[in-house]
Amino acid sequence: MNNLKQNRTVSFVIVTLVYILAAVIGILVYRELSLDWWLSLLIADTAATVVTFIFSLIFNNASVYDPYWSVQPPVILCAFAVGKELTGFGILLLFVVSFWAIRLTANWAYTFGDLTHQDWRYTMLKEKTGAFYPVINFVGIHMVPTLVVYGCILPGVYAIREGMSGNALSTLFLTVSFCAAIMQGVADIQMHRFRRHRDTAFNRHGLWAYSRHPNYLGEILMWWGVGLSVAYASPSVWYLLSGAFANTLLFICVSIPMADRRQSKKEGFAEYKKQTRVLLPFKK
Repeated sequence: MNNLKQNRTVSFVIVTLVYILAAVIGILVYRELSLDWWLSLLIADTAATVVTFIFSLIFNNASVYDPYWSVQPPVILCAFAVGKELTGFGILLLFVVSFWAIRLTANWAYTFGDLTHQDWRYTMLKEKTGAFYPVINFVGIHMVPTLVVYGCILPGVYAIREGMSGNALSTLFLTVSFCAAIMQGVADIQMHRFRRHRDTAFNRHGLWAYSRHPNYLGEILMWWGVGLSVAYASPSVWYLLSGAFANTLLFICVSIPMADRRQSKKEGFAEYKKQTRVLLPFKK
């Protein structure tokens, strides 16, 4: 098992097969249910997450779940788009989400080492929670992100199902999402370059000179853009913005504090924090 986990190509194939299985299980579960579409989707999404969780236990590595964040939305949208006569708004929505997903998944693939590598946050949680880690692993690492991204993609699924047509504001907000995905890509490339040629303790190049977390900012803007594009075309479903709101809370209350706590161990963080904002719209 360890030899397989240490091989990057084999590890990549294993993760790919896990996600194919998760997608198949999710689709089969959805087809077997006769509940409201959103509830059937939630249960199917949960079933797919359980599949990835089982394999994270088998390989003793919670990072098996890492690609789920970017793989889940396009799979769901495409599944609902099959057999539908898409409007121009639907096509644009599908394009923007797919672009975001391909870019983010490609970044994961670029940074993926093998199945012996686990995200530092998961390792930290394991060390801190001890015997409670299996619960933290399932709930905090797997289910909470699944539910957040489920909420984020729900407006898009609604729009595809209903054959919605957008308006000028809808197009504007999807443009914001597209630009946010590009910004994330630029930020990731700049971070990869910085790590190869590290010249300071903290990245002060490009977008990182203005924000400590430009990639997180892009993720927040991405889903507000999708949610608002649907809400402005169909104001009666304003409640579908709850996914974008939950996503924002996840980054502001969990992801950013964890990252900053880790960075704070480096000398000079106080000065760096004073000079560089957390996210562009906010002060430090």
